[in-house]
Amino acid sequence: MKIRALSFILLLCLASTSYGQSKDTTDKYAKARAIIIDRDRILTPNGVQENYEVPVGGVKQWVFVRGYDKENPIILFVHGGPASPLAPVAWMYQRPIEEYFTVVNYDQRASGKTYRTNDTTGLGETIHIDRYVDDAVELAEFIRKKYNKKKLVLAGHSWGTIVAMRAALKRPDLFYAYVGIGQAINVMDNERLSFEFGVKEATRLKNEEALKELQSIAPYPGDKPVTRDRIIIARKWPQYYGGLTAYREESMYFYNGPLLSPDYERKDVRAIDDGNIFTLGRILPEFLAVDFKKVKTFPIPVLMFMGRHDYTTPSVPTEAWLQQVKAPYKKGIWFEHSSHMIPMEEPGKVFLSLVQYVLPLTQK
Repeated sequence: MKIRALSFILLLCLASTSYGQSKDTTDKYAKARAIIIDRDRILTPNGVQENYEVPVGGVKQWVFVRGYDKENPIILFVHGGPASPLAPVAWMYQRPIEEYFTVVNYDQRASGKTYRTNDTTGLGETIHIDRYVDDAVELAEFIRKKYNKKKLVLAGHSWGTIVAMRAALKRPDLFYAYVGIGQAINVMDNERLSFEFGVKEATRLKNEEALKELQSIAPYPGDKPVTRDRIIIARKWPQYYGGLTAYREESMYFYNGPLLSPDYERKDVRAIDDGNIFTLGRILPEFLAVDFKKVKTFPIPVLMFMGRHDYTTPSVPTEAWLQQVKAPYKKGIWFEHSSHMIPMEEPGKVFLSLVQYVLPLTQK
């Protein structure tokens, strides 16, 4: 099992994307990508399909906007990682949503096309959660004005839930509602639950290799520092047992999906791993300290999309938090056949849930 650069908050993408393809393979990718590009065009008279750079927080950040009708409400989506953009895989699941919402994705600082576009001199000093939060707020204000909207819907996935949730708490006036997908509530709780799941499955299936590796870092997280090396082992086996994508030992569809993206060239795909490596070590201490359990009231409607099999950001702490929090409106939605990659695992239910529960909140 090969270890790729860590993806979502140090979860380690256990895969390896090959960029050194043969000419024949490259040609096949190009032909397949051309079909997706053609299919992906939005041609409705009042539709919007545009990609551009926006100066946010001193960094040129890439923004991707798609929707069938500019009059529809806007969802601003904050991707995971850190530095694992969803824009290059949105073609897999997003199209139906675009009939009811205009969807805005962006590559965060040091992520994907944004990483490739900017000079990295001095960029490392800006890799702090508060800076990402300010970026999200600044971008929300820009999008709201550009597309003449009173408010936006704010959504976050994985690491992006940390950024987006803080942005919602900081500037609730900008948002109709917050949607957490694979929500992180308390990172150290997640580390423990994920590790326990890996041990439980390895024991049940008598996987001696897994048990030996997991035992080498036990108790986890324990009192020892949570280092990259320990995280690699702690995340490896829970993901192998479906904790990243339900019922799958690996998630190559996600890692290789950017190669077919209508919005990404090959050099942009390479920049995903480069940005990931650049970011992780710098953000780790702050990430490990994240704890939303102390948040007892939430200022806007809050919805949580929870994967029943998620052991990347386990859903049990999210359910517990949602039960005790006071909010104008709150709802938890379980995705019974999903782990952590909910938008790609159950895209139909994501679409229906957004239309059924979120869309009405934008009309009040």
